[in-house]
Amino acid sequence: MKKILICLPLMLLTATPAFAHLNPNEHGSFAAGFSHPLFGTDHILVMIAVGLWAWQIGQRALWIVPSAFVGTMIFGFVLALTGMQLPFVEPAILASVVALGLLVAMAVKVPVYLSAAIVGIFALFHGFAHGGEIGLATQASYAAGFAIATAILHGFGIAIGYGLNAAFKDNTRIAVIITRVLGGLTFVAGIGLMTA
Repeated sequence: MKKILICLPLMLLTATPAFAHLNPNEHGSFAAGFSHPLFGTDHILVMIAVGLWAWQIGQRALWIVPSAFVGTMIFGFVLALTGMQLPFVEPAILASVVALGLLVAMAVKVPVYLSAAIVGIFALFHGFAHGGEIGLATQASYAAGFAIATAILHGFGIAIGYGLNAAFKDNTRIAVIITRVLGGLTFVAGIGLMTA
């Protein structure tokens, strides 16, 4: 079980989904939105890192930090739908991988509302990107889909932390070290995505 909990996150960090964006006419707007965060390595890494960081901070951060991300992401989505221009969307998304990976790697503990503000800034760009790629999907269903998928990925990050803690309950320091290593790998992956 310990080997699975260690290897699964590592495989997820190196895997790239092998499917294209779902056509909302064929699969429905909800399915198109739900699958959208699962297409890009950058999105997956950030969403899981948000969950890991929330776990590291603990207590109220477990729900406030992911909620701030999802809420601000929806706001960014709405901004994109209004036709507003937001500069540096893709660079900001890539920067979010690097920054959140670094925050997890260093196990940075800041007040909950500051951590919520940090993830919220990055979430704005992620949401804007989702809005820019909506295509023919119905707005509300599409937004519900990507919001739920994002929350699940945050939950997965939190579950990794708790799972490692349970697996190494005799020495929880090992769980902390592994989550920090995962943060470091996320950071390195972000640098790789920036230079690709």
